[in-house]
Amino acid sequence: MESFAAGLQAVLQWDVLLFLATGVLLGAVFGALPGLTATMGVAVLTPLTFWVSAEKGLAMLLGIYCGAIPAGGIPAILLNIPGTPASIAATWDGYPMAKAGRAGLALGINAATALMGQWISFAFLALAAFPIAAFGLRFGPAEYFGLALFGISLMAGVSSGNVLKGMLAGMFGLALSTVGLDPMTAWPRYTLGVSELLDGVSFIPFMIGLFGLGEVLGQMTEGGGPRAALPPALGRILPRWSEWKRMLRPGVLGSGVGTLVGAIPAAGGDIASVIAWEQARRLSRRGQEFTKGSVEGLAAATGACNAAIGGAMTTMLTLGIPGDAPSAVLIGALLIHGIQPGPLLFRDHAGLVYTIVVTMALAAVGIAVLGLVAARPLARALRIPRPWLWAGIVLMGIVGSYALNNSVADVWVMFAAGLLGLLCRRFAVPLGPLVLGLILGPIMEANLRRALILSRGDWGAVLDRPIVMFFLAATVASLLWPLIRKGRVAPGSAAGSK
Repeated sequence: MESFAAGLQAVLQWDVLLFLATGVLLGAVFGALPGLTATMGVAVLTPLTFWVSAEKGLAMLLGIYCGAIPAGGIPAILLNIPGTPASIAATWDGYPMAKAGRAGLALGINAATALMGQWISFAFLALAAFPIAAFGLRFGPAEYFGLALFGISLMAGVSSGNVLKGMLAGMFGLALSTVGLDPMTAWPRYTLGVSELLDGVSFIPFMIGLFGLGEVLGQMTEGGGPRAALPPALGRILPRWSEWKRMLRPGVLGSGVGTLVGAIPAAGGDIASVIAWEQARRLSRRGQEFTKGSVEGLAAATGACNAAIGGAMTTMLTLGIPGDAPSAVLIGALLIHGIQPGPLLFRDHAGLVYTIVVTMALAAVGIAVLGLVAARPLARALRIPRPWLWAGIVLMGIVGSYALNNSVADVWVMFAAGLLGLLCRRFAVPLGPLVLGLILGPIMEANLRRALILSRGDWGAVLDRPIVMFFLAATVASLLWPLIRKGRVAPGSAAGSK
């Protein structure tokens, strides 16, 4: 209780609340404008938090994260264009509702179930994170190596159906993680004589380029076609009591599914929302209404994609493995503020954990109120010309990358990562495995070498440990699962699927 009281007191300061409100507003903009994602918002705006305290910086970044995912449902409903990848399933019933003259109701359901999903997942974070972290305190170098190896094995599962390209991207991320000083001997590796690379590839500029600049370059090269016309009138926004009763069960179901799926490293809200929507359709007595403007389908999809936030944060804070792309960028932001995610965070800085939980809970309330009150202004924001957005994102990316270390080299890293992101999008190479390799590579290498030093080179002493053997078994299962799943699908089954 003392830790909770300290966390609550840290948040309930006028300046922290101001940063939180700013983050929620910025997150709403990044989520509501197609092409701007939560990941891009957190990556591009992280440098703005370097000069403030950790509480203020985290309040702003968590506000962006919690605000962008619900706001991503606005263009999904009005234009049939997901504002964020997590909003894909919201288009299946949200857009038909908008075409039927119920756009306002769809936006109201999106805001209400977003609050439900986020609060359920944050309750899971508050209750489950400390036991998970207590278990994590048993970890030594060998166990951390096994955990990192398991995380890297998830490359196959997050490769968007193309395992070969995903594994190649992951291997490239691992290669990038070796640039810089050797973690044990401090010998320069692959720096090409560039002193700025002695500290390795700067993570934040790389993420800004990969997700922000890469997306901008992709949109510029593809060319923006005419946008769909917005509905002439939004109509009623607040659901009636009968509609509340219909959306409650699928909303809770989606929130539970989203929390559990979000806790799986690198799964994300897009996968969670698709799974929740399908399960809600199977359990509903009105399954035939799904894809035709179902209140239940929209509630399940939006509840799940928002609940994935708390699940992803649970994995990131307790084990140091990103649950999705925005939490991967948040790891870099935490490290910059001197905060190391992992079990020791819960032992040494329990108050900060509760600060994060309370901050996200308040952000969820803020974006829900904003979604209900400002639905019409946010809808009009979709008419902002794309060239203005592109110019603003590139400018913020350059300033933010340079401000990290006052280094022009970081700006070049951002541009190089932007070109890499463009190539990955052009050739359908998934970015998730690349990010996993870049984040987990140093953890796996350093802990394996520490474990071998402690065991005097005895691999048996490193691997013959219960927790390590569990992670090794999970790694094998993770690598084999895509092949097993592919083998279980009948050759003609795809033709009959939706």
